[in-house]
Amino acid sequence: MATISNLANLTRAPCLDSKSSSSGSVLPRSSISFRTLNAKLSSSHLSLRYNQQSRPSLFVRCSVSGGNGTAGKRTPLHDLYEKEGQSPWYDNLCRPVTDLLPLIARGVRGVTSNPAIFQKAISTSNAYNDQFRTLVESGKDIESAYWELVVKDIQDACKLFESIYDQTDGADGYVSVEVSPRLADDTQGTVEAAKYLQKVVDRRNVYIKIPATAPCIPSIRDVIAAGISVNVTLVFSIARYEAVIDAYLDGLEASGLDDLSRVTSVASFFVSRVDTLMDKMLEQIGTPEALDLRGKAAVAQAALAYKLYQKKFSGPRWEALVKKGAKKQRLLWASTSVKNPAYSDTLYVAPLIGPDTVSTMPDQALEAFADHGIVKRTIDANVSEAEGVYSALEKLGIDWNKVGEQLEDEGVDSFKKSFESLLGTLQEKANTLKLASH
Repeated sequence: MATISNLANLTRAPCLDSKSSSSGSVLPRSSISFRTLNAKLSSSHLSLRYNQQSRPSLFVRCSVSGGNGTAGKRTPLHDLYEKEGQSPWYDNLCRPVTDLLPLIARGVRGVTSNPAIFQKAISTSNAYNDQFRTLVESGKDIESAYWELVVKDIQDACKLFESIYDQTDGADGYVSVEVSPRLADDTQGTVEAAKYLQKVVDRRNVYIKIPATAPCIPSIRDVIAAGISVNVTLVFSIARYEAVIDAYLDGLEASGLDDLSRVTSVASFFVSRVDTLMDKMLEQIGTPEALDLRGKAAVAQAALAYKLYQKKFSGPRWEALVKKGAKKQRLLWASTSVKNPAYSDTLYVAPLIGPDTVSTMPDQALEAFADHGIVKRTIDANVSEAEGVYSALEKLGIDWNKVGEQLEDEGVDSFKKSFESLLGTLQEKANTLKLASH
C-alpha cells in the first residue's frame, strides 16, 4: 500500500532544540514561493490582529519570518485549566512553530492538526520551501515529502509542549497528527499507519489521530492495545462516541501492559458543525418550535456526551483499569469556531467547561475566549435542559445518528480533498523546481 510504504520511508527530521526554541530562530526563507501564494501575503507575516472592538489580538498568525517571543499575560485560558480542569489547546499548526511560544505563555497546553490545517499551512507559506527542495532533489516522491514536512512540524511542536507533558505526568501537553484520510475505510491500513507515525515522530507527547469511522473503531482498539496514544477524531454522535469509549477500554484491556499510565487518549467530539447542519434542517421544517431550537443542538448533544463519559469511566470495569494506572479518555471539544455571526463568539467554548476535558480552538475562538470568556463549570449545569432539546429534535423527526453519519461523511471527504489538493500543489512545486534546475 502506497500510503504505508511512504510513511515507512520517512527519515527522522531533526527536532527543534532548546536553544532554537528559546531564541525564536527559524529556517531561512526561500526566494521560491508556492504557486498559490498571492498578493494577500499579510496573513502569512507576523502581525497583531484586531477584533471588531479594535483591541489588539493576544495571538499571532503563523509567520514565515520568525517567531514572537513576547511574554504573555494571564488570561482566562490559565483559569480554564487551573480552576476548572479543562485544557485549552490550539487548533492550528504551521511554521515557524516558535509562533506557539506566546500562546503557551498565555495558557495553551496542546495542539491539534489535520489535513486541512497542513494544506493551508504548506500551500500558503514559503517556510517549507528549503526542506521540500532538499527532499525533491534527494528523490523523494510527493507523498513521502509531504509526510517529512508534517513530521518535522509535529516533532518541533512536541518539543515546545514537552515541559507541560512532564509537569502533568503525561496527562497533557500533546500534539496531534492524523493518519492519511485515504485510510478512513481501511481498518488494518490505519493500524499500520498509526504504528509508522508513532515510530517516525518518536515523541512521548504525540497523539496519533484516527477517525471514528465504523471501519476505524477496531483500529482504535488495536492501536491502543499496541501502547500508542490516540486522538479519536470526527466524532459526531452519542452512539459513535460510546463505540469510541468501548474501543479505548477494550484496547487497554487487550494491551497486556502492567502499567497503563502512558497510554492515553482523547475523543474529539465535534460541535459547531452539528449546529450548521441542524439549523438548515430546522429552517426547512420552519415551524416556530423548530426555529426556536436553532443554535441549541450542538451544545445539548455535547452535554449528553459528557454525561455518558461520566457513566462509562466509573464502575468495576474502569476501576480495575485504574489500578493499572489507566487514565480516562478525555472528551475534547472540536470544531469550536462559530460559523453563524448571529451567535455568541464563545458559544462552543463557554457552555462546555468541565473537568477532565479539552477544548481545542482555532484563532477566532481562542481570541474570543481569552479576551472575554467567563470561566465557570457549565458542562453539566443544565443536563435536563439538554435532554429536553435532544428529545424535542427527535420529535421533529430528526434522526441524530443519521445526522452524525452525514457529518462524518462530509468530514472525511473534506479532509481527503484537502490532502489531495495539497499533494497536487506540491507536485506543481516539484515540477517548478525541476524546471528551474535544468
